[in-house]
Amino acid sequence: MAQFGLIVIGDEILSGKRQDKHLPKVIELLGARGLQLSWARYLGDRRDHITAALSDAFASGDVVFSCGGIGATPDDHTRQCAAAALGRALVLHPQACDLIEQRMREVALEQGVTWEPGRPDNQQRLQMGCFPEGASIIPNPYNRIPGFSVGDVHFVPGFPVMAHPMIEGLLDGRYAWLHGSQRQAEHSVIVFGGLEAALTPLMETIEATHPGIKVFSLPSVDHPQWGRHIELGVKGSASAVALAYADLLAGLAACGVQLGPELVR
Repeated sequence: MAQFGLIVIGDEILSGKRQDKHLPKVIELLGARGLQLSWARYLGDRRDHITAALSDAFASGDVVFSCGGIGATPDDHTRQCAAAALGRALVLHPQACDLIEQRMREVALEQGVTWEPGRPDNQQRLQMGCFPEGASIIPNPYNRIPGFSVGDVHFVPGFPVMAHPMIEGLLDGRYAWLHGSQRQAEHSVIVFGGLEAALTPLMETIEATHPGIKVFSLPSVDHPQWGRHIELGVKGSASAVALAYADLLAGLAACGVQLGPELVR
């Protein structure tokens, strides 16, 4: 089954200058389509770190969305690092070139100036269309400046207003056939007076007895409604969850703990 990963790149995220909006949005986009995010990585603007992370992404076989660093300023390294990770040259993609030039013409018209393709700043903008050899483009409905894909690793801008529609387009196009394939049910209960260490054998037994089920334990010490407690539950396919949850409740009864509300997601 395909796994989905996310890479978010930028010093501004790690320094706190910008709050990351990609992780919650990608989780939302996947969840709405019955899919799940398996992993996420945050990276600063260091070429060695980015290249290593992208090497891992290409080798993983996962569907990976990489957000940020595909511009043409000195702190944008993602295009170069993708090429290095693949051992390929950066080349100007002809379709990307056309789209960037089209956008530059539009901007010149909006500003009431003559478009001069040979001007240094316009030539610099074409760097945004230099991708690893063999890449395909990702349409950008916001301003035409495309992202790119190599295999199942997809590169989009750091701007959420651009990145999120581009990711959504990939999910509803290239990966539409996966919709619903990772949909999971969850059933949990609030446990009072129990300790995780004491409940661990029960959790291990549930997972061993019910293949495909994951047991989760979320302790809280200062919940505004329930105070100190553990939310203990199971997740997996709906049919498997029903059986595993029944065994979980039976095991908790044997432990003599007090149970609170049940939660179904």
